Amino acid sequence: MHPVRIAPSILSADFARLRDQIALAEEGGADWLHLDIMDGHFVPNITFGPPVVKSIRKVTSLPLDVHLMISRPDSYVEAFRDAGSDIITVHYETSPHLHRTVEHIRKLGAQAGVSINPASPVFLVEQIAGEIDLLLIMTVNPGFGGQKFIPFSEQKIQAAANLLNAVNPKASLEVDGGIDESTAQRAVKAGANVLVAGNAVFGSTDIPASIRKLRSLATL
Repeated sequence: MHPVRIAPSILSADFARLRDQIALAEEGGADWLHLDIMDGHFVPNITFGPPVVKSIRKVTSLPLDVHLMISRPDSYVEAFRDAGSDIITVHYETSPHLHRTVEHIRKLGAQAGVSINPASPVFLVEQIAGEIDLLLIMTVNPGFGGQKFIPFSEQKIQAAANLLNAVNPKASLEVDGGIDESTAQRAVKAGANVLVAGNAVFGSTDIPASIRKLRSLATL
């Protein structure tokens, strides 16, 4: 069984004080940093690109868990790997040649993840599940932080956990969206072992304490 990892989402951080906020996340015991890359096309928001990832890489030794919520991810995978990404996750919905994309990420030396949106059923990733390092279940519609956890997500996480247990038990099962003190334990009980949390961490007045609280709730 995987230990539960906490991956604070930089999307909710104060970018004017990003180095300090990352240091506080490290102090609280964050396992990874989650970086949401949005292009204003696949999702209705724009965040940042490889130069910011490269800057973050310089100020932390934590694994950088980079989530490409972008159209045509194949065109950018290499740039994000060069910038220091350790895990690169692409969406099923944007990757018509998903097996090739996953192979490309791995050949670059990064771990490969695949994500599915709330309305995409788990069976869509059955054929690729054995080839990935991480499966990311979106528990809100991607594009903005601070959204509420979609209730039917628990059944979907459970279905994803059953799939990975059957074909790829070494892979991580990550959830992203609405993870806070009221939903962290529910997600872990359903089978998740990586929790992405944005507002619940960086919206707190005590970032280290908020991470420790999430971990305590997630330790079943």
